[in-house]
Amino acid sequence: MPALPQRLAAPLHAAAFAALYIALDAASFIDPLHGLNITPWNPAPALGLVYLLRHGPGARWTLLLTVLVAESLIRGLHAPWWPGLLSAGLLGGGYLLLGLFLARLLPPGSLLDDRRTLLVWSGCIASGTLLLSLLYLSALHGLGLLPAGGWFDGVRRFWIGDSVGIVVAMPMFWWLSAARGRELLRQLIARPETLAYAVFSLATLWLAFADGNGSFRLAYLLFLPIVWASVRQGMAGAIVSASLLQIEIVVAVQTLDHSAVTLAEFQMLSLAMALIGFFIGAIVDEQRRTSEELRHSLRLAAAGEMAGALAHELNQPLTALAAYAAACEALLARGESGKRLHEALAGLLRESNRAGEVLRRLRDFFRTGATRLESFPLAELLEQALAACRARAEREGIVLQLDKVPPAQLLADRLQLEVVLRNLLANACDALATLPAGRAKTIRVGGELLPGQRLCLSIEDSGPGISGNVAAHLFEPFRSDKSSGLGLGLAISRAIVETHGGSLWGEVAEHGIFKIVLPLQESA
Repeated sequence: MPALPQRLAAPLHAAAFAALYIALDAASFIDPLHGLNITPWNPAPALGLVYLLRHGPGARWTLLLTVLVAESLIRGLHAPWWPGLLSAGLLGGGYLLLGLFLARLLPPGSLLDDRRTLLVWSGCIASGTLLLSLLYLSALHGLGLLPAGGWFDGVRRFWIGDSVGIVVAMPMFWWLSAARGRELLRQLIARPETLAYAVFSLATLWLAFADGNGSFRLAYLLFLPIVWASVRQGMAGAIVSASLLQIEIVVAVQTLDHSAVTLAEFQMLSLAMALIGFFIGAIVDEQRRTSEELRHSLRLAAAGEMAGALAHELNQPLTALAAYAAACEALLARGESGKRLHEALAGLLRESNRAGEVLRRLRDFFRTGATRLESFPLAELLEQALAACRARAEREGIVLQLDKVPPAQLLADRLQLEVVLRNLLANACDALATLPAGRAKTIRVGGELLPGQRLCLSIEDSGPGISGNVAAHLFEPFRSDKSSGLGLGLAISRAIVETHGGSLWGEVAEHGIFKIVLPLQESA
């Protein structure tokens, strides 16, 4: 029994496709040229191409047979029947070849949401439908199904109808046929903003048709809703908005009884709107993906920086664990089983939990970049950051000076702020390394209270300082003057400080100055 649905899956898919294709073909059979399969709007081939691309070689005969059935049911095969059947077979074969060509060019898993894929796809559709229109209309002319002198007009209208129908409708069918695309569309449709797009598109369409004299001078307003949707919601918004506008334009032209020429003109406008919307949506999606990748890279780099602080943090509980374990061993060797042994075991458990907590914080930061707030004195933070830099300072002859700081209490993630200070101190040491021999090398760390329960920390060094050109790009990721640097340290530091509600900047001066402003515990 479980195998029965699997055996029925392919025939059911084929039947559903055929029924939907025929329904679309019938719905778009508007103002046909000479009663032939030449209409200003033809979205059914878009469904056929998606079905072929999704189901592979097994869908070829289904597509050919469906085109033949649609031709016979909707347009009829008049005596002699073989010219109509032959032209329908040529049409189905053309769509089949176009689908096979697209299958070679479209990357698997793509949702047409990047510019390169979109450009290749739209170019294939434009050139493929043009070639098909030339072949199909030439065949109709040779079979005597096309009146004399109607070849050029037929090619133009067939190309417009098929290219517009495929370009506008195929992205929607393509997304609906993929699980990820369906989920993205479902999320978009569930937003109230999508209803606003629909209302806005109806309003602009009413304005475009409002003058009543057929000039459509305000037709350019139709670009506004699709541009808005594309910028706000990327490719998904562009697809939904383009589909809505396409349907609204066809319904409006038919309801107001405009000519087929008017519909063809609006179809060209619809094609331009759809392509503009798709490319804007693709750019927006690409920027969002790049931004997400950059955030992920920054998080990994920041986690690497945090690992140094965490290693320092782990040193204490691991040392204490070793001491408590040694004490327990000594007490057991002496036969101790009373209070002292229990105290040593309690200390062992406490330090073990502390080490585990440190590791959990690193894991959480890797996963989500989470910040854990705790209350601690400013002096303790500065001492720990300077302690990590002291060995290098002694080795390179750098004088570390901690000025008097206010007795402030911070509510922040101590490890993350320590990463910031360690980065700034390391950069100061790097700047001092460029000084000629004999020049004094000093780093001063100080702090002062600011109005509004804020604290300003300053890290100054006697190095060459920051120029105006450098300051303009100082915090941009992946920009570094160091041969071994990734250019992420300052970007990470600013992100951490801003996460804490503060700010970090470097001042243009003759020596190095960086300042951090943070809220104190009362205002945090």
